[in-house]
Amino acid sequence: MYKKLAISLLLGCALPLAAAQAEVASDAGETVASVSKRLVSFYSQPLPSAGKLKPIRVPAVLSMPANQAGPAPAVVILHGSAGMDSRGPLHAADLNARGIATLELDMWGARRLAGGAQGRPPRVHDTLPDLAGALSYLANQPGVDSERVGVLGFSWGGAQAMLAASASIDDELQQASGVRPVALAAFYPVCWGYNRVPGYDLKHLAPARLLVLVGEKDQYDDDPKACTKLVASLPAEDQARAKVLVYPGAEHGFNGLEAAQEYKDPFLHRGQGGLGRSAPDPAAREASRKAVVAFFTDSFATPTVSGR
Repeated sequence: MYKKLAISLLLGCALPLAAAQAEVASDAGETVASVSKRLVSFYSQPLPSAGKLKPIRVPAVLSMPANQAGPAPAVVILHGSAGMDSRGPLHAADLNARGIATLELDMWGARRLAGGAQGRPPRVHDTLPDLAGALSYLANQPGVDSERVGVLGFSWGGAQAMLAASASIDDELQQASGVRPVALAAFYPVCWGYNRVPGYDLKHLAPARLLVLVGEKDQYDDDPKACTKLVASLPAEDQARAKVLVYPGAEHGFNGLEAAQEYKDPFLHRGQGGLGRSAPDPAAREASRKAVVAFFTDSFATPTVSGR
């Protein structure tokens, strides 16, 4: 029964992806490359920072651009607290159209969780083994260039991407999977908490590029400069590899298509908790889609950053 549920959820994610591809092609005036989609699964990989968690099987949607001249770069897509929604397919379609493979994980389906503040794991670290497993899975795909792999996350997934961008977690991921991500993009990753909440350290970046995209009116940070300040606190050599984009007037979840919604979350308002809001913002969504494509295409075209 659970297997059927997971597959139906993944199919529901895959169907909007074709429509998103057509939209990207229309906007860009380009012909969309053929994309092969498969429902796949893999086991999470143990990480020291996650503690003694048992490996679990994680379902995912693998989208591979067809007719590639050689192995394609790839991006792992990590959903937010609400689970898989419109954001994954939108960005996957944009990347697929540029010859970049994507692997979108269903982390809540893997755990039979409903999502939301009450239906997610206790710590973001608990889902980092899913990312390690995804990286290992991609490294074993003959059509993927394991030297050009990136990570894209939204909210909870954005926090995963931020942690993965830290030097210590990056080392753990590389040891577990054999893959070192060269570029990580984090949408509204709750910047106030890093270097304040125990375990959420971001004092030194991995030898990779980092892009942070946040809305000016995001109620988790209650400060449009929170992410800018965080990056400014890094060593100069790390700051040179990081970029923050703040979208005027945009709220949490601005790059999605879902209707605005209100909810309670203990991480809102700089950890004070309370009521918050996520809402789509068409202008910010389209600008961020272009920014993500430019970030990954440039990162994959540029030689990997040298070690620390």
